[in-house]
Amino acid sequence: MILSTTPTIEGRPVLEYKGIVTGETIIGANVWKDFTAGLRDFFGGRSGNYEKVLQQAKETSLKEMQQRASELGANAIVGIDIDYETVGGSNSMLMVATSGTAVVI
Repeated sequence: MILSTTPTIEGRPVLEYKGIVTGETIIGANVWKDFTAGLRDFFGGRSGNYEKVLQQAKETSLKEMQQRASELGANAIVGIDIDYETVGGSNSMLMVATSGTAVVI
């Protein structure tokens, strides 16, 4: 399946619009990731643990969206938007939401 953040795929006209598809993933960060991220925040540098969690959540959300598009008979998703949010009582959960338009090209 072709995935694109653009509204069209160059050289491939949209033959049919199947509808809006979404994918959502909410994932919790554990105490050790919070602790090591706090150290990184204090001393500087990147938080590899959080980056891994975000990457996994994004991939899961995109796969979920692809599955929904496939069920509609689409072979591409255009206009993809990816949003990241923190949720939960103490903002301890990370949410990745993806959306796009399922199409046949």
